[in-house]
Amino acid sequence: MGSRTELVEDLMERFPQVPREAVFKEDLLRGGVAFDKSALSDTANEAAGDVKPKSYFIFSFDHGTLPELGEAALRRPPEEIILTGGPYDLRRTVVSVRVNPSSPYRVAADEEGLLGLYLDGRRIADVGVPPMPEYYRHTLSNGKSVMEVAPTIQWGYLIYLTVFRVCQYFGAKEECQYCDINHNWRQHKAAGRPYTGVKDVEEVLEALEIIDRYDTQKASTAYTLTGGAITSKVAGRDEADFYGHYAKAIEERFPGRWIGKVVAQALPKADVQRFKDYGVQIYHPNFEVWDRRLFELYCPGKERYVGRDEWHRRILDSAEVFGARNVIPNFVAGVEMAEPFGFTTVDEAIASTTEGLRFFMSHGITPRFTTWCPEPTTPLGKANPQGAPLEYHIRLLQAYRQTMDDFGLSSPPGYGPPGPGRAVFSVSSFMDSLPADDTPAQGAEGTETGEEPVRV
Repeated sequence: MGSRTELVEDLMERFPQVPREAVFKEDLLRGGVAFDKSALSDTANEAAGDVKPKSYFIFSFDHGTLPELGEAALRRPPEEIILTGGPYDLRRTVVSVRVNPSSPYRVAADEEGLLGLYLDGRRIADVGVPPMPEYYRHTLSNGKSVMEVAPTIQWGYLIYLTVFRVCQYFGAKEECQYCDINHNWRQHKAAGRPYTGVKDVEEVLEALEIIDRYDTQKASTAYTLTGGAITSKVAGRDEADFYGHYAKAIEERFPGRWIGKVVAQALPKADVQRFKDYGVQIYHPNFEVWDRRLFELYCPGKERYVGRDEWHRRILDSAEVFGARNVIPNFVAGVEMAEPFGFTTVDEAIASTTEGLRFFMSHGITPRFTTWCPEPTTPLGKANPQGAPLEYHIRLLQAYRQTMDDFGLSSPPGYGPPGPGRAVFSVSSFMDSLPADDTPAQGAEGTETGEEPVRV
């Protein structure tokens, strides 16, 4: 293909059952987007300004380190963007921002000051940005920002509580080969940005109180507790108790206010029961990549401490605690094709990933996925700066929906409404690609809309 436009249009023609919005979204997630100076914030104060800034809520999700991003590191880009209209008549599509100064996609203002997304020099969509939520303008009693302690993503739907910002799988022999959680912590500390390693439970509760007070539209519907793996203890607690005690405190202070979710390792059934007892409603024991050889190579710490077979057994066991529908393991879509160890053809990669989908869905468990962003400080990102082919991502969406249909499953809970033009899940297009249901779209109205093209 001669240009990125030709590649995208070819895939839209070849796979018409995949929403055209998802094709662009996957391309932006896998390859990133550049920002013209006109599309960046003018403030270094994360609690000021009119646009909700990128919070770096767990990983960098960038195609360069902070020093390499230039202006986009000094004047933060938005947390997410929405795409609408343009020559493809795009329906409202929420996309997590992954900065890449060399991307063929660029967000810039036109001569009238309206933000748009440009590809190969042509404006292909209007761009909306999330307004600064009122709760971000208020600080905790110790001066910390709400964005630092309890950032929100998915257009305000999800409060993302990364309460442990490093991982105890450390070094080349233990770290997952696509994950930059430890580097992201280091780069923010080196840049002098606030980036709390272990968040105090009282700080979390205070931040949630501020969100609850000022989120008058109740756009925030769920929270996720997450962070790095714990192989020993943090603050005297093992992994189940460490993450669980935050859930217990939240549910005691705000009973029923949010859907409580936890992303943790695949733990023994007794530990999973503790999560449930603490008030967690949805459990994400991520399986990362399906293929046995790639799991062993890409997740050496998880293979060493738990092992792939035991990991999968624990996921199935957790369904006995939470119910299959409330166990939603994530995988990192695209690492299947990472050189030098990954599959060399899209056919092989899709066959492997689909095998994993069928394994879990046959047990009533619906995985979800994050589109791989090849961060340059990771071994796989350094070796594969372009990520996986866009065709892989488009065919995965097709295979994912077909497998759900085969087993009679519907969109998983805790992700907002499914369907093109309705979905708010921003780090992959799996929710955009599922059929819309009759559930009112949450997070699509109220304080974080940005429905109209933004004038700067």
